Amino acid sequence: MTPNAARGLSRGAAVAAVALSSPYWLPKALVALRVKVFAKVNGPEGVIVPNERVGPERFAELYAHPAASGRSKGAGLSDLFWYWLSPGPEVHQEHLEPGPRYDAVARTTSSILAGTSAELSAAAGRCAARVLDERIPGRAALVRLRDLMMPIWAEFFHELVFREPCPPDVRRLIVDNAEDVVNSLKNTRLRHMDRRARLTRYLLRRLAANEVPHDLPAELATPRDRAHYLQGTFFNTAVVQMSEAMAHLLLVLAQHQDVQRRLAEHPDDDHDLGNVMNETLRMYPLFGIAHRITGADIDLGPGAAYPAGTVLCFDYAAYHSTGYQDPEVFDPGRWDRLSAKDAHHIPFGVAANRPCPAWRLSPLVMRAVTREVLSRFTLHSSVSHTRSIPHRAPCLLVARDRPLPRYRIGAVLAALRVRDRWEDLGRSVLQAVFGTWMVVDARRLRLTETWFAAHDTQGRPLPSATSTDTVPPTAGSPATAPPTAAPPTCPYHRD
Repeated sequence: MTPNAARGLSRGAAVAAVALSSPYWLPKALVALRVKVFAKVNGPEGVIVPNERVGPERFAELYAHPAASGRSKGAGLSDLFWYWLSPGPEVHQEHLEPGPRYDAVARTTSSILAGTSAELSAAAGRCAARVLDERIPGRAALVRLRDLMMPIWAEFFHELVFREPCPPDVRRLIVDNAEDVVNSLKNTRLRHMDRRARLTRYLLRRLAANEVPHDLPAELATPRDRAHYLQGTFFNTAVVQMSEAMAHLLLVLAQHQDVQRRLAEHPDDDHDLGNVMNETLRMYPLFGIAHRITGADIDLGPGAAYPAGTVLCFDYAAYHSTGYQDPEVFDPGRWDRLSAKDAHHIPFGVAANRPCPAWRLSPLVMRAVTREVLSRFTLHSSVSHTRSIPHRAPCLLVARDRPLPRYRIGAVLAALRVRDRWEDLGRSVLQAVFGTWMVVDARRLRLTETWFAAHDTQGRPLPSATSTDTVPPTAGSPATAPPTAAPPTCPYHRD
């Protein structure tokens, strides 16, 4: 072999080695790049907690402080969340500023989510049974767990809101809407506002026909505000969060066969299943960062003072990883050795500062759906498991009464492992591109800033901005105002 040929062969081998190893190092590099882009575009806003001044032992104290009450106004970070949650982020319960409007909306949400434990569990079980019968009629199926859970929760929350079964075409509307929201949040797809608008139109029709059997808040004065409230609270956040929670829980069971076997053999053991759910939500909290804007100065003592207007970013994952021995290990048994009161564990937020309105409902219905799944299938998966779960949790489901040979399951798991690595590579590239685009677009639109330039914190038009020629429709506008009154140049009109 000539020297030139040898050098060419060597270079070819190096290129091949880089290409073949790229799934192991390139995704992490792209994630780091995406984080830097986000920080560059959004600016140095936000104090992440816990930190060196407020450690994990004081995390909940700061989170619960009465002055840590602002939610959207005054934080550039809110522009991005409003962008992802459009349409109607200005009436989304989690993004309302404190005051009468938030209180009225929170009361309504609690009323809609109310019910006895037996009723709620039975409804979730029925919805799960219908979807599982439809989606997995055969002996085995390779699924994405988040995708499998979406129609279950679409049906469940439709029943809560309308007190009637969910028609298939409406379920498709809800799932399309929820998937578009969560995919944009994960930066795996761009927004498709037409998909979201179809659900808005459906809700407007139901409201116009007086077919919503609940007293909706008077503070939401227009039909569009009410439609956006229902869409954002129940058919965006509720469907997405419950689907993600169940995907995490079922993926944990798929990767811990001993735990899965124990739960399947003792389906009525609420204590054991409760420990598994606690540990799952500790390791994979549904919320990454929750931000609050201080409405007044906060002084927790030397070195821990935050002036009014500070954006506090509460890092759930960091907090959940402190105060435990071997926090990286999945150990449901630790909850028999821990006091829940003293544990660093806030899966549904802090009670004193906007806890998740489904804090009571979620564990009940998650148990019901988990039991329905385990009564039918064994679960198997070899994919990576991260908090953001962007791969939507690929998993093999096998009918319990018709098991597959172990070698066939092993072959599927080996293929899943390889596919997961390469999918992660392609997805990371897409996330870097789509994430950068959406962050830049959100900063260009400045939805939060635009809204609060024309409204007070309770959604009322400011005296200097009452003309419909310059501001979008608001919760304080007359209920008869046409929903298209805003000019096409208004970013809210476009969204």
